[in-house]
Order: sequence, then C-alpha cells, then structure tokens
Amino acid sequence: MNKQNTHNNSPDQDDAMPDSALRRIRFSIIWIIPVLSIFIAGFLVWRSFANNGPEVTVIFDTADGLTSGQTQVKNKSVVLGTVEKIMLVDDMSHVEVRIRMNAGTSYMLTNRARFWVVRPRINGASITGLETLLSGAYIAFDPGLVTPGEKDLWHVTHFRGLESPPGITSDQPGQTYYLLASSIGSIGTGAPVFFRDMVVGEVLGYTMPPGGIGPVLIELFIRQPYDRYLHTDTRFWNVSGVTVGFGAGGLKVQLQSLQALFSGGVAFGLPLKYDTVTQYDAPENTLFKLYESREDAETAGYHERVPLVTYLTSSVQGLTVGSKVSMFGLQIGNVTSVKFEMNAKTDQPRVRVGMQIQPERVLDANKLKHGALTDIFRTLVQHGLRASVDSVSFLTGESMISLNFVKNAQPAQVEMDGTTLVIPGQPGGMNGIMESLSTVAARLAGVPFEQLGVNASNLLAHADQTLVSPDVRQSLTSLRASLQNLQVMSTELRKGTAPLMQSLPAMTKQLEQTIANANKLMGSYGKNTDFYRNMQTMILQLSQTARSMRFLADFLTNHPSALISGR
Repeated sequence: MNKQNTHNNSPDQDDAMPDSALRRIRFSIIWIIPVLSIFIAGFLVWRSFANNGPEVTVIFDTADGLTSGQTQVKNKSVVLGTVEKIMLVDDMSHVEVRIRMNAGTSYMLTNRARFWVVRPRINGASITGLETLLSGAYIAFDPGLVTPGEKDLWHVTHFRGLESPPGITSDQPGQTYYLLASSIGSIGTGAPVFFRDMVVGEVLGYTMPPGGIGPVLIELFIRQPYDRYLHTDTRFWNVSGVTVGFGAGGLKVQLQSLQALFSGGVAFGLPLKYDTVTQYDAPENTLFKLYESREDAETAGYHERVPLVTYLTSSVQGLTVGSKVSMFGLQIGNVTSVKFEMNAKTDQPRVRVGMQIQPERVLDANKLKHGALTDIFRTLVQHGLRASVDSVSFLTGESMISLNFVKNAQPAQVEMDGTTLVIPGQPGGMNGIMESLSTVAARLAGVPFEQLGVNASNLLAHADQTLVSPDVRQSLTSLRASLQNLQVMSTELRKGTAPLMQSLPAMTKQLEQTIANANKLMGSYGKNTDFYRNMQTMILQLSQTARSMRFLADFLTNHPSALISGR
C-alpha cells in the first residue's frame, strides 16, 4: 500500500518541484586591456602605412656618416624621410641608399631634386657642417624649381647624390652667369664673387674644354639684388692670392679677403662709361671674360686704340707684353709685342716693340676723328718725340716704354710699318746713361792730356822770361809815353789849337809805334792766355784812338774854325 501510494503520489510531487535558475556571464574589466592593445596596434599599423611616402634610391660614392634606420633626410631642418637600407653594389664602385620618404613628398621628387650628405667640411677659408659633430650626418634635400606646367618631371625614384653641397639652392633668388678664362688659377668651387669688396655670389664650378684645348668655362651665381648691376660691358677679374708691388708710395700689398687667399675669388665693377639710366641688359647665362687683374680689365674697357711701333738697338730687359707705355709720367697704353728681328736694310739686329695707345685714358675720344691721333703723333715725332726703355723698379727689374721729347734731337724721317706709325727709338734708362757715359769717356780719351801737360810746362817755364824780355819792357815804356802824351794833349787843348795841331801828328805816330810793339809782344807771348786777350783788347782800343786822332788832325787842318763855330 505504501508502494502504491508512493506511485500514485509521484506526479504531484513532480509538479511541486521548483525550476532551476540560469546563471548569466558577467563582463570582466580585464578584457579591456587586450581590446585596447589590438586597437592601438591597428591604429599604429594604419598610421605607419598612412605616413609612409614613396621609396627612393640615391647613389653615393661612399656611405660615410650614414646609418640605416637613423640617418634622416631634411630640408630646412624639417624631416622628410629616413634611410632604410644601405647596400654596396656588386662592382663596389658606389653605394645605394634606400630612403623611405614621408607622405606628401611625392610632388617634390622630380628630376631636378638633389640629395647630398651634410657633414663637417673645410673648403678654403669656409667651414660648414659643424652642427653634425653632435647630431651626426644627415642627407640634405633640395626639390628644385618646378613650374605647375611641368608635370612630366614628377615621380622620379632614382637619383645621383652630390658629393659636395651645391653652391645655391632652388629657393635662393639670383641668376647664373659664366666666365671664360685661360686658366682658373686658385679659383675653386665655392670661391666668393666680390662687388665693391662685398661678397655677392660664389663660384659653382668649372668645366674643362674638350680635349683640354681652349678656355675654361667657370659657372658662378650672383644673388639678388646684386645681379642687376651686371651690364653687357661689365668686366670680371681674378682676385686670388696676394698682390705685391712697388710704387711711388713704396711697398704695396693688396689682399681682397682671407677667403679669397685660400679658395680664390673673382670680382667685377661698374662699366667705365657708367650711366644710371642705362638698362642692365645682362640676362641669365650671359658669358663674360675673366681677366688676370683689375688693371687688365680696365684696359679692356678702352675701345679706341692706336697701334704704334718702335725699333730699339739697346737692351729691353724687363720689357714684356702688357708693360706700360707712358708719356709725361702718365700711362697712355700698353706693350703688345716684343720681338727680335734683323733689319732688312742694314742686316743689323734690333728689337721690334709693338704698342697700343688708348687715348681715352687722357683724352676725350669722342672729339677725335678716326686717324687724327696718328697725325698728331706724326707731328710730335717731327718735334723730337722719341721712344725709349725706362726702368719702373730697380728691385723687380720691370721696365716700360717712355715717350719723351729730346732736346736738339736729330731730324728723323717719319716711317710707316704697313699701316702703323713708327716712333724713332733711342736708348733710355740705365742703358741710355751708360751709353752717354761711354760717349763722354770716348771723347775724354781723345783729348791729348799729355801734350797739354808738356805745353803747360813749357809755358810756365818761359813765362818769366817773356815778361822780363826787352820787347815787353819796350812796349810798356811806349804805352806809358802814349798815356803821358794823351795827358799833354788834353792840356794843350785847353791852351789853344796851335800847339795841339802841331803835336797831333807826332802823338799819332808814337801811338801807332806803340801798337806795333804791342802786336809784336803778343805774337811772342802766345794766343791762349788771358794776357794775350787783354793786350788784344787794349791794342784794338788804341788803334781806334789813333784812327780818331788822325781824323781829328786832318779835320782841324782843313777846318781850324771848327773849334769855335763847331762842325
């Protein structure tokens, strides 16, 4: 019965049992960490791909100072990329540097872009890249100038890196010009360009002519606003090194700058005929000539030139092409040639010196007609103009041609050497002095000093005998008597005319006798003495006195009343 009850009561018991409750899963805070990590990782991956720009390859000769993953690419201290990988090519001639550029730099990568490594450099007196001593080397980037219409220059991924920094960057205003030079001397890349002692540009580089024959082409950059001072007549000259010379003020040392001393340099100035109204029409890439010195550049600015020639038979040591031609101490030209040749007429050696006269140095060339200066020199030659070699400095041995007027110059025939006027030459300078001394010495050698000494000794030996000889005593006695008679004549003139007329013939005869004795004395004494000359003067005066007395006696004999009534 109990079992039945148990069986009968089981459904009710099942209905009475409670339902089981479901347990909910709770969110734990620990799950935030992995979720956040996944989100950050995804953001970093996205940002990495979003910030990555194109990959470029730059070829350098060496990877000195470059490190993969560290070396950055900069422009104006702004990071534009990072070096990812550095590889040595198979032939080991250079290295390839792969750079991952930042996003937004694709438009900068044109065939005008340039890369170079910035590291400490010493170029002459210029030191650059000192900031990399602490921060390390980096790759500098210059995008170059690209106009909006030049779309075909974009999307370049391979570049050839520069081994040295360029002279200018694309954002620096200015213009590029070229110079032609026979040699560059000490001018190097980065050498300064001077205008009125101010640095206004620099030398970008130079190009050798094909085959090494011909002038060297030098490229330079002039910054704004100084490029507007360049005119088609502008002249450049070399200012490298130190210029030492001797002038009127003594030793002169000229140095443009310390930088020009080590790295060389060039300079330019305003044209000789400068006009503020003139348009500066020297466009970019204009070609100029580089002169050796400022003096050569200024000489090239004189357009009017008159050729002259002179022939010299004396030494021309120290005279070279470019030497000065001066007149009255002022430079009027330069020597153009110095050649040795044989005179076709006389078969004698001589030196032909060619000259160019620039009248604009001292005259207004606009007022001179063509060929007028040649006619002027022709006239000057007829008035004694001669050419000679003079020394400029005894220390350096430099010489020049001087055009001077020679006093009492021998007449010279004006000749022409083709169409060139020939200026007669004569020795000058030390050579002229030595030649003059030689002429004087030759004339002195021709003087018979020994015979003159013998004659002087004989004259002194016989002088005393001549002075005390009877002829001298007789002449002096006659002269004293003549003077006494003149005194008596004066007395008689006061007493009357009769005694005077009686004594005049006797006095005249005695005076003539005195003159004869004096002439005899002079002939025995010698003609080259002061005594002879004095006696000759006295005899002449006595002769005139005797002649006057004779005329007076004749006149009074014929006209005795003249003493009372006059002639």
